[in-house]
Amino acid sequence: MTSFDHRTFFLARPVGRGRSVAVLLVGLLLGAAVLAFAPGPTEGSDAGSNLPDDAESALAQERLAALPDGDEAPAIVVFSRDGGLEAADLTAAGERVQALSDDLDLEAVGPIPSDDGTVALVTVPVPGDLSNDENSELVAEIRDVAGDALPDGLVTEVTGGPAVQADLGEVFSGADTRLLLVTASVVALLLIITYRSPWLWIVPLAVIGLGDRVAAKVVDAISAWSGLAVDGSITGITSVLVFGAGTNYALLLIARYREELRRHESRHEAMRQAVGAAAPAILSSSGTVILGLLTLLLADSPFVSRIGLAGAAGLAVAVFFALVVLPAAMSLPGRWLFWPFVPRVGDDDSAHRGLWSRVGPAVTRRPALVTIAGLVVLVTMALGALGLRTGLAQDEQFLDTPESIAAQSTLSSAFPGGTASPTTVVASPAEAEAVAAAASEVDGVQSATVSPGGDDSTAEVRVVLESDPGSADALATIEDLRTAVHDVDPDSLVGGPDAEAVDEAATAASDRTTVIPLVLAVVLVMLLALLRSVVAAVLLGATTVLSYLSALGVGWLVFDHVLGWPAMDVSTPLLAFIFLVALGVDYNIFLTARAREEMAATGDATGSIVTALAVTGGVITSAGILLAAVFTVLGVLPLVLLAQLGVLVGFGVLLDTVVVRGVVTPAMVAWTGRRFWWPSRLGR
Repeated sequence: MTSFDHRTFFLARPVGRGRSVAVLLVGLLLGAAVLAFAPGPTEGSDAGSNLPDDAESALAQERLAALPDGDEAPAIVVFSRDGGLEAADLTAAGERVQALSDDLDLEAVGPIPSDDGTVALVTVPVPGDLSNDENSELVAEIRDVAGDALPDGLVTEVTGGPAVQADLGEVFSGADTRLLLVTASVVALLLIITYRSPWLWIVPLAVIGLGDRVAAKVVDAISAWSGLAVDGSITGITSVLVFGAGTNYALLLIARYREELRRHESRHEAMRQAVGAAAPAILSSSGTVILGLLTLLLADSPFVSRIGLAGAAGLAVAVFFALVVLPAAMSLPGRWLFWPFVPRVGDDDSAHRGLWSRVGPAVTRRPALVTIAGLVVLVTMALGALGLRTGLAQDEQFLDTPESIAAQSTLSSAFPGGTASPTTVVASPAEAEAVAAAASEVDGVQSATVSPGGDDSTAEVRVVLESDPGSADALATIEDLRTAVHDVDPDSLVGGPDAEAVDEAATAASDRTTVIPLVLAVVLVMLLALLRSVVAAVLLGATTVLSYLSALGVGWLVFDHVLGWPAMDVSTPLLAFIFLVALGVDYNIFLTARAREEMAATGDATGSIVTALAVTGGVITSAGILLAAVFTVLGVLPLVLLAQLGVLVGFGVLLDTVVVRGVVTPAMVAWTGRRFWWPSRLGR
C-alpha cells in the first residue's frame, strides 16, 4: 500500500478551487438525485424476524396459511378489575364483543371469564396478510372499540400476536428522526470538543449527515428492488453505523490534512497528500467492515442478513462521502476553517508533545511485561462471558412495557400462560386426534384440541402451554412436544410463537458457527493485504477478537447483575462480533499503517510504533470515543436488543481504542521487533 496510485483517487483529490467546486457539486447532485428518485422500501412483518423459511415453525405457518382463514392471528382483548369482575362487567364486555363485530366486521368470540372470576377474555381474529401500517391501524381500532363506554374501574388491554406487532411498530414510530437528531447532536458536540473551533465541525457533520440520508435512501432502494423488507431496527443500526464509521474516516482524513498543512503552502496540495496517505487505511478498514457485513448474507436469520446488506451499502456510501465529497468541502474554505488553531507551514506538530507521545515510550520500555499484563486484563474480563445466556421472552424484549405485554401479564394471572400465544401443530387429518392426545400428555401442556376448518391434507391442533410465552419452561415444553407429536405423525409440524423462539435460537447458534470464521478470515486477508505481514495480521486479529470477548464478558455481567436482564437477545452476540471485530480492527489498521510508513523510512520497529502512536493517538482516541457514543445512542429506542448492542459495541470500541491499540499493540510491536513485519522486506 506504500506504492498507492494517487490517480485512483483523482476525483477525491481536488486540484485547485475550480475542481474542488466541481467535485463538491457532483457529489451534492448525486446525493440529491438519490434523495429525490429512490423508491420506497418494501415493508413486512418479517423484517425483524430471526426465523428462516425452512424452520419447522415457518413451515407450519406456511401450511396453515393455505387453509381457509388459516393466516388469521388472534388479538386478545383482556377485561379486568381490581377485586374481581362484576356481573355488569361481563355484560359490558358482551356489548363490546357485539360492537367489535358490527363496527369492525370482525368475528369476536367471548367474553370467556376465568375460573376465579378476575379476568375475562375476548378473541378477535385479525387477517394475517395486513401490512404493518394496516395491522397497527386495526389494532388501534380494536382498542378504541373495546375500551369504549365501560363501567368505571373496568380495564381493557389488547394482546396477542397482532397487538405485539403493532406495539413493536410503535417503538419505531418517529424513530428515524429521533435517532438522527440525537446522533447528530452527539457527533457535533464531540467534534467541537475535538477541534475546539466554532465552525470546523460543521463541514464534516454536514457531509456525513448528507451521506447518512443518502445511505438511508440507498437502503430503501435495495429493499424495493430485492423485495427484502426493512424496519426501524435495521435502518437505525445502519444510520448509527454510517454516522459512526463515516465520522471516524473524516477525523482521520482531517487530522492528516492538518498535518500536511504544516508542510505545504498550498492547501490543495496538502489535501492531495492527505488523501493519498489516509485513503489506503480508510479503504482497508472500510473494506474489512463491508466484507464482514456482507458475510452476514450467508446467515439463515433474515434480520441478520438484512442488517449485513443494509450496513454494507450504507458504509460504501459513507466512504464515498468521506473520500470524495469531504476533501472538496474541506479544501474550499482554506486554513481559516481551523481557527483559532490555524496550522501554518513550519509549525511544530503538537501531537509529538501530547499524551500519547509519552505513552508510547512508557509501554515499549518493558514490552514483554506490558503485553502479558494487558492480555491478562483482557482474558480476565472475557471470563465473565462463561455464564452468558441468550434468548429473551416476549415480555423481556422491551425497555418500556407496552400494553400488549402488560395484558399478557394480566391474562397469565388467571389463565394458562400460553393462552395469548397458542402453539399450533400441523398434522395429517387421519392422525390429528392421536397427535392431540399425545400433545395432551406432555408435561407443561394445559390443553390440546383439534381445530375445525382443516382440509383433506392438513389439520390444526391448537395447544395451550402452562408457561408464559417465551419463558425457558415454555421453550423446553416445545422441545418435548415436538418429540411426542413426531413419534405419532413424523410429518407433523409444531409452530406458534414459542416454537419460533426455539427455531430462532437454533438459527442464531448455527449462524455464529458459519459467519464468525468467515469474518475472521476476511479480517486476516485485509490485514495481510495492507501490512504484508503474517505475524502482524495474526497478532492484530487475535487481540481484536480477545477485545470482543472481553467486552462480551463485561457486558454480560452488567446486563445480568446490574440491569437485571435475564439473557441477551439471540442476535446480539453475532452482531456485536461483526461490529466490534470489523470496526475494532480499524484502529489497529490506522495505527500500524502509519507505523509501517515510519518503519519504511527509519527501519526502527520500536521507534516507528512510538511515532505512529504519538501522531495518530489523539485522532484515534477521538474517533473511538465518538464511535462509542454514537452506538450508545441506540439506547434511545426502547428495545433491549438495541440497548445491548449499543452497550457492547460502545464499551468494546473504547477497550480497543485505549487498551488494545494504546497499550497492547505498541508493546507487542516493540517486543517482536522486526519479526512483527515478517515476511515483508521490513522484517528482514
